[in-house]
Amino acid sequence: MARIYNFSAGPAVLPEEVLKEAAEEMLDYNGTGMSVMEMSHRSKAFEEIITDAEKTLRDLMNIPENYKVLFLQGGASQQFAMIPMNLMKNRVADHINTGQWAKKAIAEGKIYGKINVIASSEDKMFSYIPDLKNLAISDDADYVYICHNNTIYGTKYNQLPETGGKILVADMSSDILSEPVDVTKYGIIFAGVQKNIGPAGVVVVIIREDLITDDVLPGTPTMLRYKTHAQNKSLYNTPPAYGIYICGKVFKWVQKLGGLEAMKKRNEEKAAILYNYLDSSKLFKGTVVKKDRSLMNVPFVTGSEELDAKFIKESKAAGFENLKGHRTVGGMRASIYNAMPIEGVKKLVEFMKKFEDENKQL
Repeated sequence: MARIYNFSAGPAVLPEEVLKEAAEEMLDYNGTGMSVMEMSHRSKAFEEIITDAEKTLRDLMNIPENYKVLFLQGGASQQFAMIPMNLMKNRVADHINTGQWAKKAIAEGKIYGKINVIASSEDKMFSYIPDLKNLAISDDADYVYICHNNTIYGTKYNQLPETGGKILVADMSSDILSEPVDVTKYGIIFAGVQKNIGPAGVVVVIIREDLITDDVLPGTPTMLRYKTHAQNKSLYNTPPAYGIYICGKVFKWVQKLGGLEAMKKRNEEKAAILYNYLDSSKLFKGTVVKKDRSLMNVPFVTGSEELDAKFIKESKAAGFENLKGHRTVGGMRASIYNAMPIEGVKKLVEFMKKFEDENKQL
């Protein structure tokens, strides 16, 4: 069976090279006589896997020594609660609202304290990043929270808000490893891995050590304390072992391609192919302000729900999967994460041109 081009927003496409390696090691990992799925998380073999995965990620992102790297469960959605539980000393946080996942984090934060929405792009269907100048940062805010890349709406922060010295927390689930990041600008970076790193079931948390304390909100469960996982090197309980193993392989794959500078160049080339076509097309239109466009998630529409539905049906038949837009916005969306080959984007644009030619009269 031929591989299709999978434009899913997540769980998403993985590098074929990684999948083939994992297949070869499925029954016998590194001479152990068993699959990584079967081995103890306390074994020497798995200790090497998780240690190497962390080291490779640290090298890729140039993560300073005073930051911990944690491989946790619960996805990004659990971080919406874990962050206030661990960081809300004054029970106040400032959030910037740029879409669905930012809104979910706001709603969860309100359970634990006061959430100030200091900027929002909801007035124009989250099609842009709000003005980040002269933000009204709250004096008593414990942190400032952003969703760095917006999977549903296709926007991305190309500059960071001035936080007035407050801790910056960023959800990077859909663009981590897509380009270089200055980790020192953040107190916490977290990412559900199922978009740009690995299979669903793991969340990576990069957290500055001074934020890992016993001073957490009353009633915070042991499992939801960063200190619990930091002290136990992500092995307090049985971790998502196979997912971490695949993440480690993806980290190596990115490293082999030249690291994050090379990945950024590759992603810019891919995105330009699709955006250039959208800007010239008379049928398809992008939905995001140009300066705020994501390199990872590209939403677009025809302007007709009937034509959108026809395009989605015909594209699927042609071997392009998961181009239907999120249920909250409709239209189409092509997620072109690191593992999407440039050929996939070129083939998609070829198909879109053909569809446009065939539907000019409609």
